[in-house]
Amino acid sequence: MDRESDLIRGTIVFGLRTFGADPLPVRADLEYDPEDPYAVVVAYHSGGGTVRWMFGRDLLADGLLTPSGEGDVIISPADDTSIVVFALSAPDGCAVLEAPAQELAEFLDRTYDVVPAGSEPEWFDFDQEIGKLVTES
Repeated sequence: MDRESDLIRGTIVFGLRTFGADPLPVRADLEYDPEDPYAVVVAYHSGGGTVRWMFGRDLLADGLLTPSGEGDVIISPADDTSIVVFALSAPDGCAVLEAPAQELAEFLDRTYDVVPAGSEPEWFDFDQEIGKLVTES
């Protein structure tokens, strides 16, 4: 199968929370690669370019239901449970964004159709990844 066709992609408009104003729309492209079955990549597009974040698929799934994560990425349902809040921290700054829970859940469902929860080790070649680390050093 063509590797490109294995990727699960989606686009969601997030809202960048700002002080005293309505959230600003920010297009985000989500990507899930079965060859890296534990991770989801979100590329946020703004006037300043594209910012890519990678975090655990489990973190995203858990964050739909309950506050999850610590440190750089915290995902949690808002008081209005139709919204999920992403708190992202980096050395250059931080951002709080929100996204529709239903759209995130639909994206996750598509990833689980390809790699069911709990079957990630069957898709991930630990020996190959360790080999890469050894040859890179």
